[in-house]
Amino acid sequence: MQPDTDAMAPLTLGDLDLTTDEFILDEVDSKSFSNIRMEGMLSGFQSDLSSISSEIQTLQQQSVSMSVRLKNRQAVHSHLSQLVDELVVPGAMIHPVTEQEFLEQLHELNNKINFAKELSFRETLACSDIQDIVDHLKIKAVTKIREFILQKIYSFRKPMTNYQIPQNTLLKYSTTTIIFFYQFLLANERTVAKEIRDVYVDTMSKIYYSYFKSYSGRLLKVQYEEVADKDDLMGVEDTAKKGFFSKPSLKSRNTIFTLGQRGAVLSPAELEGPILIPHTAQRGDCRYPYETLFRSQHYALLDNGCREFLFLSDFFMVAGNSALDLFNSVMGKTLSLFLKSMSTYVSDCYDSIAVFLCIHIILRFRAITTKRAIPALDKYWEAVLELLWPRFELILEMNIQSICNTDPQKLGVLDTRPHYITRRYAEFSSAIVSINQTFTSERTHTLLGQLQVEVENFVLKMAAEFPSRRDQLIFLINNYDMMLNVLMERAADDSKEVEGFQQLLQARSQEFIEEILSSPFGGMIAFVKASEALIEKGQLDRLKNDEAQITQLIRGFTSTWKQSVEALSQDVMRSFTNFKNGTGIIQGALTQLIQYYHGFHKVLSQPTFRSLAVRSELINLHHLMVEVKKHKPNF
Repeated sequence: MQPDTDAMAPLTLGDLDLTTDEFILDEVDSKSFSNIRMEGMLSGFQSDLSSISSEIQTLQQQSVSMSVRLKNRQAVHSHLSQLVDELVVPGAMIHPVTEQEFLEQLHELNNKINFAKELSFRETLACSDIQDIVDHLKIKAVTKIREFILQKIYSFRKPMTNYQIPQNTLLKYSTTTIIFFYQFLLANERTVAKEIRDVYVDTMSKIYYSYFKSYSGRLLKVQYEEVADKDDLMGVEDTAKKGFFSKPSLKSRNTIFTLGQRGAVLSPAELEGPILIPHTAQRGDCRYPYETLFRSQHYALLDNGCREFLFLSDFFMVAGNSALDLFNSVMGKTLSLFLKSMSTYVSDCYDSIAVFLCIHIILRFRAITTKRAIPALDKYWEAVLELLWPRFELILEMNIQSICNTDPQKLGVLDTRPHYITRRYAEFSSAIVSINQTFTSERTHTLLGQLQVEVENFVLKMAAEFPSRRDQLIFLINNYDMMLNVLMERAADDSKEVEGFQQLLQARSQEFIEEILSSPFGGMIAFVKASEALIEKGQLDRLKNDEAQITQLIRGFTSTWKQSVEALSQDVMRSFTNFKNGTGIIQGALTQLIQYYHGFHKVLSQPTFRSLAVRSELINLHHLMVEVKKHKPNF
C-alpha cells in the first residue's frame, strides 16, 4: 500500500506564489500599520523628553534663586543676630547674684558699652533703645567697684594692721581677673579711677612714713651706747681720753679700727637675712653697730619698695616714668625721712669702717634691685652714696692727718714691740682692702696709699727715738712684720700694701742680720770683705803680712762660735714678738754666717796664704754646717 504523498509533503516558500496581488497587499497593509504606530510612539516620547528638559531648567533656576535667598538670609541673620546679641541686656546682667557672676557680667557689660559706642558713630537706631539701661548698669558697676577697692584701701588704715595682707588680696585679684576693675574704671569713669589712685597714694604714703619712722627710731635704741667721736682717730694716743671717771666699755662699744665680725653684714646670708626686731633685741639686751641697723633698715626698704613698685605697675597699669612718678608719690616722704636721718648721722660720724660698710651695703642692694629689674630706688641709692662717700673720705683724711701730726715724744715709754698706732693702721687697712675687693674704688686705693706713706714715716720717726741702731731695727722689723701679717690675713698677696711691707721687712731683716753678726764675728766679716775687694783689684799681696790677725781670727772663731751662735739665737728670740719671724731671722743669720766662713776659706786658699800653718786649724765647712743646723730652732 502506497502512502499519500500529496498529503504528507511539506509546504515550501517555492511552492507559494508571492507574486499574487492579494498577498502583496496584505503584507503592505500590515507593515504600514506597524510604522504608523511606531511613529506615534516616537512622537510621544519626544514630547515627553521636551517636557522633562523644561522642568529641569525650571527646577535649576528655582534652586539658584533659593540658594541666593538663603545666602542673603544667612548674611542678614549673622549680622542681625550679632547686633541683637550685643544689644540685648539679659536679666542676669541686671541682677547678678554671686561675685563670680558679677565679674563675668562686668566683662560682658564692658563689651556692650564698647559696642554701643561703636554703633553710635554709625547712628544705629537700635542703640537708643538700650543706651539708658547700659548707662545705668555702668554707673552701678562703677559704684560697686569703687566701694570694693576703697574698702580694701581703708582697711590698711586700721591700727596694728599688716597692710601687706589686704594689699596682697588686691594684688591677687589684679594678677587674675580683677585687674579689669581699674581698667574698667579708667575706660568708663576716669574721675573715680583718679579718686581711687589718690586715696591709695595718700594712704600708703602715710603708712610707709609712719612705719619706717617708728622702726628707725626703735632700731636706734639697740645701737651701741658709745660711738666713735673726733678723738677716735688713728694717730691719737691711748692716754688722750683717759680720765678719772673713764672706764672701759667692751660690751657696748664696737671696734673702730678692727673689722672683726662686722664684715659678716656683707655676706649673702646676712645681707638678705631677716630684719632685726627691736623689742626682741631689747629684751635680750643686745646691742649692734650702726651698719647692722643700717642693713636691717634698708633691707626693709628694699623689700617693701620692690613689692610696692610691682603692685603699682600691675594694679594701676603704669610703666616707665609714669610708674616711677607714682612710686615716688607713695614712697617720697619715706625716702626723704631716710636721707634726712642719714645726713644727721653722717655729719657727726667718725667710724670710717661703719661708713664704708654702709657704702658697700648700698652697692650690693643696688645690684639686687638691678637684677630684679626694679629701677624705683636707683635715685635713692645714688643719693645715699653721695652722702656716704664724702664722709668716708673726710674721716680717712682726718686719720691720715692725725698720724702726720703725731709727736713720738708724747707717746709714752719707748718699746721695741709693735706700736698700737701701727696695729690700728694694719687692722684698719686690712679691713678696708678686704671690703673693697668686691666693688673696687680707685679713690679708696689712693687714700690708703697716702695713709700707708704716713704710717711708714711715723714708724721711721718712732724708730729714730731709739739710741742704738740695733733697737731701731728691732722696732722696725716688729712693726713691719705685724702689719704684713695682719694685711695678709684679709688682703690679697699681690696687693700694693702687702708688697710694700714685704720689701721693707726684707730689707730691714737683712740689715739686722748684718748687725747681730758684726758683734761676735765682725773681725772675720771685715777681713773677708776687704780681702774680696783686694782680690778683685789683684792686690791681695798687701795682706801677706797680716798673719797675726789671721791667726787671731781663726782661733777666735774656732773657740767662740758655738757660744756666740747660741747667744745670738736667744737674743733674737727675745727681741721679736713673732716667733716665726724670729726663727726666720735666726736661720738667715746662720746662713749668712756660713757664707762668710766659706768666703774666709776661699781667701785663705789663695797663694798668698797657703803657706800659713794656722790654716790647719780652720773648721771643716761641712762640719760647720752640720753643727750650725743643731742651733736652728724647730717649730
